[in-house]
Amino acid sequence: MAKKPDNLSFEQALVELEQIVANLEQGNVPLEQALKQFERGIHLVRASQTKLSQAEQNVQMLTKDSDGDAQLVDFKSQE
Repeated sequence: MAKKPDNLSFEQALVELEQIVANLEQGNVPLEQALKQFERGIHLVRASQTKLSQAEQNVQMLTKDSDGDAQLVDFKSQE
């Protein structure tokens, strides 16, 4: 049984989504199965979007200074 999309890591969901797209693009999947795979893909996309939004919020919180303004720092200067 496949894991719920919410229980997969972002990377696992992306790999599974790529597999679903490849299967559907081949065009040899029966209609009923294609619809189930499409539905699974939609759930994977939504779960992944949620994880990306949460990650973005975490980054924004971590980069705010005491005044509440986001501080952008040149990535190369942190080496």
